[in-house]
Amino acid sequence: MKVLFLKISFLLVCLFLNFDSFAQTQDHDLKEQHAAHETIDSQKDNDKDHSSHEAEAQVAPPSWAIIPFVLLLLMIATGPLFYEHFWHKNYPKIAVGLAILVIVFYIFILENINFPIHSAFEYIQFISLLASLYIASGGILINIERKASAGTNVIILAIGAVIANLIGTTGASMLLIRPFMRLNQERIKPYHVIFFIFIISNIGGSLTPIGDPPLFLGFLKGVPFVWTITHNFLPWLFAIIVLLLVFYLFDKHNTKKRPLAAEEEPIKNSFSIIGTRNFLWLLVIIIAVFIDPNIFPWVPGIKYHGQSFSFIRELIMLSVAYFSYRFASKKALQGNEFTFEPIREVTFIFIGIFGTMMPALELVSIFAKSEAGIAMINEHSLYWGTGALSGFLDNAPTYLNFLAAGMASQGASINQLNDVRAFAAGGVYENSVIFLKSISIAAVFFGAMTYIGNGPNFMVKSISEERGLKMPSFFGYIIKYSIPFLLPLFLITWLIFFLFQ
Repeated sequence: MKVLFLKISFLLVCLFLNFDSFAQTQDHDLKEQHAAHETIDSQKDNDKDHSSHEAEAQVAPPSWAIIPFVLLLLMIATGPLFYEHFWHKNYPKIAVGLAILVIVFYIFILENINFPIHSAFEYIQFISLLASLYIASGGILINIERKASAGTNVIILAIGAVIANLIGTTGASMLLIRPFMRLNQERIKPYHVIFFIFIISNIGGSLTPIGDPPLFLGFLKGVPFVWTITHNFLPWLFAIIVLLLVFYLFDKHNTKKRPLAAEEEPIKNSFSIIGTRNFLWLLVIIIAVFIDPNIFPWVPGIKYHGQSFSFIRELIMLSVAYFSYRFASKKALQGNEFTFEPIREVTFIFIGIFGTMMPALELVSIFAKSEAGIAMINEHSLYWGTGALSGFLDNAPTYLNFLAAGMASQGASINQLNDVRAFAAGGVYENSVIFLKSISIAAVFFGAMTYIGNGPNFMVKSISEERGLKMPSFFGYIIKYSIPFLLPLFLITWLIFFLFQ
């Protein structure tokens, strides 16, 4: 453990030095960047004086501003392991306190209110979707009466990988994690849940904008709805087949045959669902996802700093959360052992993450859009850069930052709808399709690298622990599972679909 902390400290020192070096040499680029943003904002808002004031007010944060974010990550990693009682009692205070510290620094020291407001809007959208899907799916009880086997588990994981593109990775995870654990209750191990996170909570949702938040943000910016299934299908199919095969071999090897007691009757193969009305609530949530002023101009919203925000969608989702629970089948809720603790934990932890990650995201964005960053941009650096940060920062804003950098390297703007559509179509901009593909695949795939890479990961972990399964620690998840199982897969995916394509 000491060696691991020394390695982390070394990486952080390198990170600080790297940020300091480019921050000192990129002042001229930052001024040009802010001037460009000022021009775009003035054209959109017809208010040059207001845009100029906003551009001048936005000062790059110092590198040490990422300390609260790093501290929060370290506490998420070490709290349940070394000071479990203190952590579980105080994590809401710690997460909210660190977030407030960074927000106050932005507003009163950097005099930049834009990042906190954008982060608050994004958090509200994020938690409204997760909470509504969690609560609505909690009222659906899926009973699978069948002998647990590696083959049955593979079928469930494969089905989850498909429906993740229809109801999102969050919806699919919340719908299937409980029946998956019940099916394997006599032999459930952490690897069952971890492969569930790999396949259903992350990589499965690579085919549609509904599947995973990064792809939905791309859709809002102008990437066509069918683009992802057209360009991501082969990498998705390859990754899912490989993971299912590895899981099957792993599960088959670790299966312990339980002798049938003399009085015990053989298990009958049956399948039933209680609480089917909640599928209608899930449908309402999915439809509400598209009620956005950035897609449909007729949707009322708040126009702020180049984007439109509407809370109509969030109000619908939170209303669904209330009514789907209020009128849910009591038998389904009891059968699922439904409680609000998992979503409560996610709510507080991600307040901290959204609040403290602002300096890290901004520093990454500044570097990516600088001359030095643009010179380094190609499909390979975009794949590994987006992927590396998607595991530790929220993968949705990471996707947007690298998409903005990739488009800037081709002379296009992420804030121009026609530019985004042309960038996705290819032809006008050189290598634009492979750039977008590398960002899309990496953001979704690498979200599985840690518990915090994607919202459903933490929820699945929390549900599993609530049901009595001891899950690996933050570092244990990475060292025992992510590195040996995912990194080789991501390396082979890069070789096949990007390096030798």
